[in-house]
Amino acid sequence: MVPLLLLPLLWGGSLQDDQGYELRVQESVTVQACLGVHVPFSFSHPRRSWYYSGQPFIYWFREGDNIHRSDPVATDNPWRQVKPETQGRFRLLRDPREKNWSLNIRDARMSDTGVYFFRVEADDVKYSYRDKKLNLQVTAPTEKPDIHFLEALESGRPTNLTCRLSLVCDGGRAFSFSWAGDALDAMDPETLHSSVLTFTPRRQDHGTNLTCRVELQGDQVTMERTIRLNVSYAPWNLSVNLCFRNVTALKALQNRASALLISESPALRLLCVADSNPPARLGWFRASPALNATRISSTKILELPGLGAAEGEFTCRAQNPLGSQNTSVSLSVVYPPQLLGPSCSPEDEGLHCSCSSRAQPAPSLRWRLGEGLLEGNFSNASFKVTSSSAGPWANSSLSLSEGLSSGLRLSCEAQNVHGAQSATVLLLPGKPASLTGVLGGALAGAGAMVLLSLCLCLIFFCIVKARRKQAARRPEGVDGEDPVMGTIAWGSRQKPWPDGPPDQTSSPAEDALPSGEQQELHYASLSFHGMKSWEPLDQEATSTTEYSEIKTS
Repeated sequence: MVPLLLLPLLWGGSLQDDQGYELRVQESVTVQACLGVHVPFSFSHPRRSWYYSGQPFIYWFREGDNIHRSDPVATDNPWRQVKPETQGRFRLLRDPREKNWSLNIRDARMSDTGVYFFRVEADDVKYSYRDKKLNLQVTAPTEKPDIHFLEALESGRPTNLTCRLSLVCDGGRAFSFSWAGDALDAMDPETLHSSVLTFTPRRQDHGTNLTCRVELQGDQVTMERTIRLNVSYAPWNLSVNLCFRNVTALKALQNRASALLISESPALRLLCVADSNPPARLGWFRASPALNATRISSTKILELPGLGAAEGEFTCRAQNPLGSQNTSVSLSVVYPPQLLGPSCSPEDEGLHCSCSSRAQPAPSLRWRLGEGLLEGNFSNASFKVTSSSAGPWANSSLSLSEGLSSGLRLSCEAQNVHGAQSATVLLLPGKPASLTGVLGGALAGAGAMVLLSLCLCLIFFCIVKARRKQAARRPEGVDGEDPVMGTIAWGSRQKPWPDGPPDQTSSPAEDALPSGEQQELHYASLSFHGMKSWEPLDQEATSTTEYSEIKTS
């Protein structure tokens, strides 16, 4: 009776039909490229000859290979060659005590991925175990390289960057390194195939990507790491933007004298912008900081509240630990002429007129007399023109001694490159010179006010006159009349007040004016310095009159 060799089931399996062939192996194995894996297995087969006591030769073939014409990936038969790509990496190991075997795979490669089957050969046994096979999956490494540098990147200073990979291949396979990025566009490509990179960063390299790639030699496996460069640099490319408040449009004013055309006095805002890393501290100075100027703003925004404050030279300074930069802007606010005058007055037997104007740049003044133009400083027998200027102001005067006639038009004109303005004086018959032109509307309004005032004065005069007549007809001291609030009439010939109250029996006719003499109206100011009680002469009178002092002027 021939005993059967029964090995314990280690990883599970199923008996291969009733012939007694059995393979115990893990059917699916996964390993990362460059690493190794240990695959235990065991097998059994029936013995065909009772006298055979030797061990059979075992083989692992790749699925699809011919067992007679193709080399195995691993075998313990010393007279059989193995595939060159697996030689030294696929090895068979045996544990004599446990009668177990293992397939040891090291330095796995992506090309090792596939299905493998087991075969046994002896004098009386030749059998391929195709019911149970080994499925090997080789995956790309999950580890990525690291980029190291000893010091911070600074523009213009050379530095070394190192690419490191902690992964070590079982077979000692080497890695190939390469670098890529916009910061390396000016470098020699031959210097980019090393684990250590020496380069000099520039300020434009800040924020760009730098990539280190590591490739396994002899395999299609690439590992890479990408970082964003943080390059420090001093402030540069300063610019100043000018905007009106509540206006979003900006006007760039960079390193040059700039003029702004405005017709009023709006609030302005200067915005300083600098490119630097780390961000620069921004501030504003009037004039240049080199002259120990006073800082007027510690932020990037300078508020200029009005016309006068917006004129002059302003300097923005940007500073960080690597350096500083200044930019100055000279603002000159310009506006069209604003005319004051002309005003004319008689002078001896002629006429003297003056005119002034303010503008930026300073305006020029000229006179237009009829169809002729008079400007500058000039004189003859008929007229004399005198002109002067100081800052934004221009002044001119015109003296006329001849040629004055009714209906003569006289104009003052002011102009600069941003506009012009004029005003006209028209000489009317029997009237003083009047201002028309741009002041016509203002004079019309003033004339209306004067006319209204005259009407009010006339009404007031009539009321006063009527009250005076009424007071003259009414006897003094009538009961119920308040002397303090009554009408006060003064003759052209006044008498001093007596120390006491006026005589009640005196007749108004005694103070009447001589016949034919025009009355003159006088005004008095009343000042009440405390009320005093006055006792009438007639002790039987029942009414009491209170009065105050009356001062005339």
